Amino acid sequence: MNATEELADDKPWVELAEALREEDQEAASSLLANMSGEEQRFAMAHLSGEQQSDLTTLLTPDDAADLLEHLPDVQAADILEDMAPAEAADVVEELEDEVRAEVIREMGDSESEAVLAELDDQTEAEEIRDICSHEWDTAAALMNRSYAFFNDQLTVDEVLSKLGEDAEEYSDLDVQYVYIVDEQHVLQGVLRLRDLVLTPRNRRVADIMIREPLSASAEASFDELCTLFEGKSYVGLPVTDPDGKLVGVVTSKALREATAEHQTEDYLHSAGILGGEELRSMPMLSRCGRRLAWLGPNILLNLLAASVIASHEETLAAVIALAVFLPMVSDMSGCSGNQAVAVSIRELTLGLLRPTEFLRILFKEGILGVINGLVVGVVLAIVAAVWKDNLWLGLVVGAALALNTILSVLLGGMVPLLLKRLKVDPALASGPILTTCTDMCGFFLVLGLASQVLERLV
Repeated sequence: MNATEELADDKPWVELAEALREEDQEAASSLLANMSGEEQRFAMAHLSGEQQSDLTTLLTPDDAADLLEHLPDVQAADILEDMAPAEAADVVEELEDEVRAEVIREMGDSESEAVLAELDDQTEAEEIRDICSHEWDTAAALMNRSYAFFNDQLTVDEVLSKLGEDAEEYSDLDVQYVYIVDEQHVLQGVLRLRDLVLTPRNRRVADIMIREPLSASAEASFDELCTLFEGKSYVGLPVTDPDGKLVGVVTSKALREATAEHQTEDYLHSAGILGGEELRSMPMLSRCGRRLAWLGPNILLNLLAASVIASHEETLAAVIALAVFLPMVSDMSGCSGNQAVAVSIRELTLGLLRPTEFLRILFKEGILGVINGLVVGVVLAIVAAVWKDNLWLGLVVGAALALNTILSVLLGGMVPLLLKRLKVDPALASGPILTTCTDMCGFFLVLGLASQVLERLV
């Protein structure tokens, strides 16, 4: 293998960029065809935004769609936004059904509407608009709108015949259940394929279906869907409109993917990444703005914590050893509080905890906080007393850590509940609130207690 081939293997985007410069569609398609989905994502991440759009335009709509399906939805949306609406529409038409609406949702309103207006099938465009009009994690947005359904007057033989006639269409739906509806398309029951195959052909499906099956409303929230699926082995759950008409099916796979999206979103929020997913291939100013939206308010919160230290400058100047222990008290208390935050958010997500259960959290976390606070407080007190050869210094920092740990655990457990009741994302706001409170209280406790016994510390 020569040096050029080694470079291409290590940097697959180099050859893609070369094919793009030469406008060689065949070479670009061949290069992508020989890459795995992971390799395609890696290569595209190292091309500029302009190169990504130009490459997608260079490819055939079918090849471009295959490429975009391997990319994060937000990146695919950015690429389509940079293309001419007519060219973007050709690519959108080739995307898989479950990908198409998600990519359109990530686009700006004006750009997405321009693309939808160019679609050949305006019925499909209207369906995408309807999906995007709902919150991304509701039943109406998650449900599959293609499903196997049959009239309740048909016999087993007629249903099996229809399934055989349209076998290719139904095989794409991964059919394990068929749904039985009346003339008005109102859901009547669910029928397992096993029961359908093992039943005499002359029986009506209405006689063997599972009547009054569990279903979800089209407006069901993510939490409601999780509750419906919890502890059940459903492959899918029918979705009905207010009149009881069958409008789609939410699969367990779609709900698992939505759960993963929620977990990713919570992680990004807790790390201070606002405005959705961030990729390093995005415009620099956009990335800066998203991060500053988090960092700006944090400056004010940290100034509040710093003001506590400023108000006890004389104490700190007299006992400089306190400066060594201030960050320890603050950090260890914050860690304890973050553990409580994580448990509360997780239990809220799983439906194990309601936003009104403050007394339960106060009791559970209070006991834990007292035990852990005493343990870490005693340890730090011994370390400080031995290290600085001052028993009173050990008592001050140990007591401050114990009290602040109790407070931070209580706050960490209850703040997510309060934010949830106020309809604020707990994963987004719990961290800054907890950090500020534990810092302020930790500094106040250390310096306040030290002020009371200052003559014994000097």
